[in-house]
Amino acid sequence: MDVDVSKENVCINKLVIEKREFIFAEEDMIVPDSKPDILNTINITGNVCVYKKEVTDGRVKIEGCVNTYIMYLPDSQNDTIRGLNASVNFSHIMQVPEAKDGMTAICKVNIKDLECKVLNGRKISVKAGLEINVRLYSNENIEIINKVNNIKSIQTLEKDFQINSLIGNNSTKVYVKDTLSIDEKDEILEILKTDINLINDDVKISYNKILSKCEVEVRIMYLTQDGRINSVQGKIPAVGFIDMQNVTEENICDIETEVKNILVRANSADEHSIYVEVELETLCMCYEKKNIMTIEDLYSPVMDLGFSQKKINMTSERVVKTKDFTVTNKINISDLNEGHLIDVEINSVINKQEITNSKILYEGEIALNFIFENNKHSVNSKISKIPFEFSMDNPIGIQNISVETRNIILDKKFDVRSGGDVECSIDMECIGGLSKNLCIDIIDDIKIEENRAEREDYDSLIMYIVMPGDTLWKIAKKFKSTVQDIAITNGIEDTDKIEIGQKLYIPKFNYSKE
Repeated sequence: MDVDVSKENVCINKLVIEKREFIFAEEDMIVPDSKPDILNTINITGNVCVYKKEVTDGRVKIEGCVNTYIMYLPDSQNDTIRGLNASVNFSHIMQVPEAKDGMTAICKVNIKDLECKVLNGRKISVKAGLEINVRLYSNENIEIINKVNNIKSIQTLEKDFQINSLIGNNSTKVYVKDTLSIDEKDEILEILKTDINLINDDVKISYNKILSKCEVEVRIMYLTQDGRINSVQGKIPAVGFIDMQNVTEENICDIETEVKNILVRANSADEHSIYVEVELETLCMCYEKKNIMTIEDLYSPVMDLGFSQKKINMTSERVVKTKDFTVTNKINISDLNEGHLIDVEINSVINKQEITNSKILYEGEIALNFIFENNKHSVNSKISKIPFEFSMDNPIGIQNISVETRNIILDKKFDVRSGGDVECSIDMECIGGLSKNLCIDIIDDIKIEENRAEREDYDSLIMYIVMPGDTLWKIAKKFKSTVQDIAITNGIEDTDKIEIGQKLYIPKFNYSKE
């Protein structure tokens, strides 16, 4: 006899692996003839662009570049500071045995270290230390057996779950362009550095489409023809539409935006402006909260059933938590005593994360790069680090969760005091995406065994003493009885509560007569 079952189809977007590796990218560059020789470097900054990701069997390949801006002291009597732009390309293959063709990779590349060495007056070497974080996802359609239809005597152990079932994933490219106006008295000699940040993301859902919005925050420092350093900043809106069938406002949408390319150039002197163009790629994964019922175990008192089990990893209870906090400290820059603070670059890094049943504890540091005019009226830089700790509530209430965290700089204040002391106050927002990790045992491939054991043709009653680890389900399955029959025979009201050493009478009925 074939076993007739009912099945429910579930699509899961499973996090296969999260992997982190540290690499170095290095490139030599010849100083253009239009620029003076380099005597010494003052400061170097950079923006990462990832323009290609490729997942194949056993590996993930990432290609991109670091657009660096180098401020240097020229070997010239006419200039006190000059700037140079250098692009450092990188290509890295991450060995991931779990990777399969067609999986989705979300990649974040952070600059951990940048250095520039002067090889000679016309040649430099730029080296970038990069931390590559890759999360690899696979889409998997699973059929879950939730009912056996044609075996009346079957006993099933069932459990209800709420899971995040994948509706779909898709991506789109967004190009943002704008022209930032500068002071009319400024004539740009060259761009000294460019900072790009993505802020204020938001998601709106309409019929079969997802509207992804964010702002590209741009800050540009430039050198004028008369040797002054000035800056301009602006926010450019970025809007992308992602096609997604059957999406509704009740669904969960996870958005990841990556910078793929940056173009910054000064327009003609008459225009007094800077042209900015940024290419973004936005990836969206959409889920619906779905209640499913699974069969964890089964048996029949009158026939031998065979089946196989497999474990399925998935997530549920997706929530987003935010926490605002402020980091303060005092840093001394002795050369700044009578000078001028030009700019401060900020980079926030989470070094440690600990999850408890009630809290998520973080330890990290803020790296501050002070660019300033010193007492001798020349430009210099100093890097300082401020450690910080904070915690965020864990609303899921267990430790077995996945947490995706990112920090956003909301505001910053740097007050220069006497003696070169700088009072630092940095307002930050932590955004954490939390999901409960589930490992579910599901049954598939149920069969009726051909070599069935002989059944007694009479009813019987045996006595059993409850042992450690016993449940009514395990006892009933062991003796080919049922939980209901044991509960009625022994007057048990709550079938989840039995005690070690308790005496139970186990009825074994002759179901074959029925």
